[in-house]
Amino acid sequence: MNGCFSESFGSPARAFLGAAREALGAPALVLGASYIGFGSLVRASDMTVAMGLYSTFSGWALPGQVALVELYAVGASLAAIIVAVALTNVRLLPMTLALMPHLRAPGTKRWVYYLAAHLIAVTGWVNAMRRCPELPEEERLPFLFGFSGMLWVVCLVATVAGYYLAGSVPAQVSLGLVFLNPIYFMLVLTADLRDPARLRAMALGAMLGPLFYFVDPDWGLLLTGVVAGTLGWLPKLVRTPSRG
Repeated sequence: MNGCFSESFGSPARAFLGAAREALGAPALVLGASYIGFGSLVRASDMTVAMGLYSTFSGWALPGQVALVELYAVGASLAAIIVAVALTNVRLLPMTLALMPHLRAPGTKRWVYYLAAHLIAVTGWVNAMRRCPELPEEERLPFLFGFSGMLWVVCLVATVAGYYLAGSVPAQVSLGLVFLNPIYFMLVLTADLRDPARLRAMALGAMLGPLFYFVDPDWGLLLTGVVAGTLGWLPKLVRTPSRG
């Protein structure tokens, strides 16, 4: 696309294929590497490849999957695992609520939106929030399905690859690969900081994260997200529109 985004692909089918091609660049490389690390973690935790594959298939969200594997490895109860994964993935709810208004198109059946919600993860969400508002309504869902669907397939393949490569990849490297995804997410967000609320939230998160970690390592990340996000966006939410 020569460095700029087209307002339309021309048809829903072209939107799907074009989005899939876009996903096969840096997003697929970063997520694929992260899930290779996840696959290695699955094997190191004495889980089967089928268990790791089903985790990626059904609960496609790397932080929650890592929490699941680590808690399983230490023998945590089913209730504890469910609560930990739910708290880790609760961030996907506001992300979905923010994106869905941009995906609605006349005549679309409700079950299609439920299927689309399953494909809303961090990388796909960022790109859909940037692209979908400028696309015609009939191309928005195909774009999400093409982009996130391609990433989903890449992550499934990478999970299996990481599982069987576990013996040839040092443990430190495998763990490092898992952290590529949040680093990439941060870089994607910093590439577009025109919104002051986003900039405030990220700056506050960077400052408060280490402090909350020392207060409580188990809840520090969650507290950082809630406090930094609330304080970052609060001025924008309470600002009353000017009249006249």
